[in-house]
Amino acid sequence: MKIVITEFMDAPAVAQLAARHEVVYDPTLVDDPARLHAQAALADALVVRNRTQVRGELLATLGRCRVVGRLGVGLDNIDVPGCEARGIAVIPATGANALSVAEYVVATAMLLLRGAYQASAQVAAGAWPRPALINGREAGGKTLGLVGFGAIGQLTARLAQGIGMRVIASDAALGAGHPVYRDTGVAPVGLDELVAQADVVSLHVPLVDSTRHLFDARRLAAMKPGAVLINTARGGIVDEPALAAALREGRLGGAAVDVFADEPLPGGGAFVDCPRLVLTPHIAGLSVEANERVSSMIAQRVLEALG
Repeated sequence: MKIVITEFMDAPAVAQLAARHEVVYDPTLVDDPARLHAQAALADALVVRNRTQVRGELLATLGRCRVVGRLGVGLDNIDVPGCEARGIAVIPATGANALSVAEYVVATAMLLLRGAYQASAQVAAGAWPRPALINGREAGGKTLGLVGFGAIGQLTARLAQGIGMRVIASDAALGAGHPVYRDTGVAPVGLDELVAQADVVSLHVPLVDSTRHLFDARRLAAMKPGAVLINTARGGIVDEPALAAALREGRLGGAAVDVFADEPLPGGGAFVDCPRLVLTPHIAGLSVEANERVSSMIAQRVLEALG
């Protein structure tokens, strides 16, 4: 059988697939629609990350495909009902990159609260901006609000609790009496209450109609003065110009954004020269270890699906 891999995958996992089946591994396929569609038409399995759009014309070419392996957890780039209608199983790497994302959230929260880690060039040049940097805040004792409380949110809570943060969470899919709150020591709250209380707000929800621009100008204005916002979920959940405005006006203490409405992020946009901002190119779930876990999990599950 033929397995087509359209984006980067850990080499040992590719070798594991190649030991059993014919493998076309070309991380540049995602940027070459003609070659991608030609290879996909012959594929019994397709392995993608977040950039390959398994919908529309590409989905229509999958005449032989039995399984789509997703090297990650978000499925907004895959027409899951359309795949199911064609008898194609969709397999995400649920949980495999949770630690990488959780560490990113806690690390950027600490960095933004402290506000002291972008002075290297000044100090090296002989400046001594000590007075400007003595008002950084400790993470211990602060409240972390998790919007979405699935596997990644739960692990983020555990790490945050380890440095002394209080954690609250809002999840529309979980009732306030769900045992996960008791088991994790996290307090369930409504979204408005979370936004009003949290010193750090971290987003862990999918991008669907109900979450698009969930954090718009109104909700950003409702956050505590000086609070920090972290988005490792999906672009489109946050209104980017509204976030930039809140940072420029000094209403928020900082933000870390790993995902964007358009990726790559177009140059010259709202975030150019924006203060107290960390931007990363959709890598919160990527680390050496996470890529090994994600790739190994998907390789094994694709092999099982192909039989």
